[in-house]
Amino acid sequence: MISVDEALERLFGLVRPTGCERIALAEARGRVLAREVRAQRDQPPFASSAMDGYAVRGADAHPGARLRVVGESAAGRRFGGAAAPGEAVRIFTGAPLPEGADRIVIQEDTVRDGDFIVLGDRLDPSLHVRAQGCDFVAGAAISASRILGPADIALLAAMNAPKITVARRPSIAILSTGNELVLPGESPGPDQIVASNAFGLAALVEAAGAEARILPIAPDRIDAVEAALGLACEADVAVTIGGASVGDHDLVAEAGGRLGLQLAFHGVRMRPGKPLMAGRIGDAAFIGLPGNPVSALVCGHVFLAPAVRAMLGLGACAAPRLKARLAADMPKGGPREHYMRATVAKGEIAPNDLQDSSLLSVLAAANALLIRPANDSARSSGDAVDYIPLVAPHPGMDDAAADDGAAA
Repeated sequence: MISVDEALERLFGLVRPTGCERIALAEARGRVLAREVRAQRDQPPFASSAMDGYAVRGADAHPGARLRVVGESAAGRRFGGAAAPGEAVRIFTGAPLPEGADRIVIQEDTVRDGDFIVLGDRLDPSLHVRAQGCDFVAGAAISASRILGPADIALLAAMNAPKITVARRPSIAILSTGNELVLPGESPGPDQIVASNAFGLAALVEAAGAEARILPIAPDRIDAVEAALGLACEADVAVTIGGASVGDHDLVAEAGGRLGLQLAFHGVRMRPGKPLMAGRIGDAAFIGLPGNPVSALVCGHVFLAPAVRAMLGLGACAAPRLKARLAADMPKGGPREHYMRATVAKGEIAPNDLQDSSLLSVLAAANALLIRPANDSARSSGDAVDYIPLVAPHPGMDDAAADDGAAA
């Protein structure tokens, strides 16, 4: 068996970048920008007002001044003339600043008197002018690679980029094996269970930026597993669930061998997830996951999600780790690196008492995987430990990151 770090390094050597594609900006949420985008114009493209009020010359902006209103400038419709000495232009937020004016007197500091305004006794000292290009200038770039969120997309739109180049989503085929499995909605026989792993893994890899395809369940016959695995290898990554151990009914390695599997490793010093294997079959990377639900999903977080990120050009690195303080003492750890289902709240982390790799309810209730190194010494309450968050950070996780340092 090899370590988790070595297995992850070998897995990164198996996956390949997915290449690029052009998409409309409206389809860009969550995609990975593959090539930088440069602004086509300044933003704002002209000096504009930051407030509703009157555009005036700075020399005229003194308490009690009486200025003649000569026009109006609104967003999308500028005043065509200029503001001469002693004149003011009614202006609204976002409107172009008239020629000659260099400050805005907010309307609260004025009194309108027909075609004139009188400035108040106390003027807001701010100019309330947004300079041309104060947000960004023509040629400014959004760099790659990055996951595009709402603010990025708004910025790209403001830069006048209707289409962008993104990394193609990796295709991941997920194949469950075993006579004991039926799909959700089917009626299990007395010795069968409902398959769950493929659906959880599909959600996991899609959240990481991939496209998942769940294949029909393959029964425990070598010809059936071989045929199904051949179909899975049409994707960028073929993922099998079950049949990765060493029992008489574990057929994935044999089926892979018939298809030319070049095995990179089989067996990892981790708990859960020991039977994990990986390699390449033709043009596809291959990952064989254990059949136990928690084992499969833990391996998904530790291996699959980082592999997807690497394929998208986001770097070959392990899942982000945070730190929290132990909520209680822990005895000495075992010989394998242990990923324990745990709950983080208010800067403290507490592992669940039940760690059996078949218990999905425990995993669903957890928001973290507490990581214990192999042969870890006994730990005391208050000790800092590493964990992988399983959900988007919530206030308790933020507290942990603030108290103990952010992602490692």
